[in-house]
Amino acid sequence: MATTTDKKTLRKKARTARSSLSPAYRQHAVKRALRHALRAGLFLKGKRWSFYLPLGEEFDVLPLLNQALHMGKSCYLPITANRVAQPLRFAKLDGSHELTHNRYGIIEPHATHLMNARRLDVMFMPLVGFDRAGRRLGMGGGYYDSTLSYLRSRKHWRKPLLVGVAYACQELEKVPAEAWDIKMDMVLTENGLIRC
Repeated sequence: MATTTDKKTLRKKARTARSSLSPAYRQHAVKRALRHALRAGLFLKGKRWSFYLPLGEEFDVLPLLNQALHMGKSCYLPITANRVAQPLRFAKLDGSHELTHNRYGIIEPHATHLMNARRLDVMFMPLVGFDRAGRRLGMGGGYYDSTLSYLRSRKHWRKPLLVGVAYACQELEKVPAEAWDIKMDMVLTENGLIRC
């Protein structure tokens, strides 16, 4: 079992690498990642996609979201629960909902009709660090692991394709794994699509 100190050290390392990137590099990286996703045929998978709205220095997925909308995908944003480590629910991004800031400062649609992760086809996830085995180092709140915990109980759940999005500099040699961690299927960076 990984210690909290291990994860804290790795988060600091990945955040430091990410914060050292210039605004010009970030813009270039976003365009490259979109091109890689298009070339790899990622946009051919499914109809219901979830995204996140970037906070701080997180990888900007808005060009990916705009491309998905342009291609007729139904796009959703996560809604955080009132307590830490509770499952996320997802609100359709259709322009009819007021956008508000949650307690973490993240913009969310104010919606009453919410969907669970089991009905999504593709889920883009923010991350602080990742490794090539698909292990994700998040912010530490446990929202995504809780949301996807149903995948641990059965092998044949229909699941969304789990895509982490990060800058290449956020790659770590090995992310410590816990029993409840759910691995990503792939990670999209400015250097390409890594299949895990």
